Amino acid sequence: MSHDYLTQPFFMLSSFFVLLLSIKLVLFSNTRSVKLPPSPWKLPFIGNLHQIGFLPHQSLHKLSKKHGPLMLLKLGQVPTLVVSSSQMAKEILKTHDINFANRPTLRAAEILLYGSLDMGFSPYGEHWRQMRKVCMINFFSMKKVQSFHATREEEVAHLMDKIASQAFSNPSEPLNMSQVLYFFSNDMLCKAMLGNISKKVDRNKIFHEMIEENILLLSGFNLVDYFPSLGWLSSLLGLDKRAKRNFSKWDAVLNQIIQEHAIIDEKLKNDGFVDILLSLQKNPATDFSFTDDHIKALLLDMFAAGTETTYIVLEWSLAELIKNPEIMKKLQNEIRNFTHGNSMVQKEDICEMKYLKAVIKEILRLHPPAPLLLPRESIEACQIEGYEVQKKTRVIINYWAIARDPKVWDSPEEFKPERFISNDIDFKGQNYEFIPFGAGRRICPGMHFAVSTVELALANLIYRFDWKFPRSVDGEEIDMTEAPGLTMKMKQNLYLIPNSWM
Repeated sequence: MSHDYLTQPFFMLSSFFVLLLSIKLVLFSNTRSVKLPPSPWKLPFIGNLHQIGFLPHQSLHKLSKKHGPLMLLKLGQVPTLVVSSSQMAKEILKTHDINFANRPTLRAAEILLYGSLDMGFSPYGEHWRQMRKVCMINFFSMKKVQSFHATREEEVAHLMDKIASQAFSNPSEPLNMSQVLYFFSNDMLCKAMLGNISKKVDRNKIFHEMIEENILLLSGFNLVDYFPSLGWLSSLLGLDKRAKRNFSKWDAVLNQIIQEHAIIDEKLKNDGFVDILLSLQKNPATDFSFTDDHIKALLLDMFAAGTETTYIVLEWSLAELIKNPEIMKKLQNEIRNFTHGNSMVQKEDICEMKYLKAVIKEILRLHPPAPLLLPRESIEACQIEGYEVQKKTRVIINYWAIARDPKVWDSPEEFKPERFISNDIDFKGQNYEFIPFGAGRRICPGMHFAVSTVELALANLIYRFDWKFPRSVDGEEIDMTEAPGLTMKMKQNLYLIPNSWM
């Protein structure tokens, strides 16, 4: 009896430890059964943040060479899947497209875009579908893009006159083409969106400053984006002041634009995008909420994305053509042969210019305006290539790396437009090795608008002028360094000397 009394606590304690060990083994085995994508080593708390440099697409590319095309990072507290091959991009953008159609909540987007009411950064769901539908029908459809042809021709003609005037008055003076192309892109977009009342004194300069600030804020480090649990520090330390200040500037300008279009005589309206949005707002048949904030969020989306991407492609195009005179000559010959001595290249001429289209495709491969596209986020957990991707994992598709994959592209670091002459690879989202505009449900809806503008502008720039780089020092070359940011422009402004050919 006393022996049983003495051994009973020991038996109970032993049983308790066996139970704990069993639970631990089960939990351990369950943890081990979840196979996560390969990861680089990480530091406590900050994870892999220290391995991301000023040019994240290049830093991530180097890491992926060691850890593979599907790589899991911990950026602060946020699990982040980095995709660096066309096969893995297809898994994300096609096989599991619905699951990865969401956007992560980013603090700058929340502040600048009216709580992400826009199309680009809004979460996947009914609101996003309605915003996209509005934009596609009223601005980005093929029929609507074609209807802007007269506007494109007018703005391109204005651009040619501006450059010709400079070439005539100061023939040896270098022209800041980065600035010239930026203002052209913004003017073109404003004319299409705002119609005949688009141009206001100094508004172009204001847009430039605000868009540049937007890009910096959206691509910069924000504490809340990487350490959600420290969100309270943003208010305490005033970390959002800069974003709120830029938002206030945007809000004032956009309110002014809406008021201008609201009071203009009906006879003077030309169905610019703003007019269409305002008419939708007043239409009782509109089956969703459409406030001024919705309109302003969409306009801000268009101004920022449309201006930046168009001018960046034109800027890199001129830089690469200057660096490769034999390609420049070949392109000039094609354009001048098809244009037959007319004062301007027309849309009809461009349809036949295969080399022009190949040059633009090669620029979109080698110098994509958005090297990491826009981030995505998994809605539910799923399996990719045997790896577990957990719910609410942020996803970065490194298109810059995909477009330089030597397994897909011959001499990937070289500028070779000929690679697009003999194949049918296109940027419409079906060829995952070439997705400068993304793919799947969240493919950029503005690609036809952007490409139509770039084709007409570049064709006329090459047709009307002979270009040279102003070598102030013997052997000096164009600086092809990339600038850090959400979009990938040239770090240094591009100065060129235009000589009128006609």
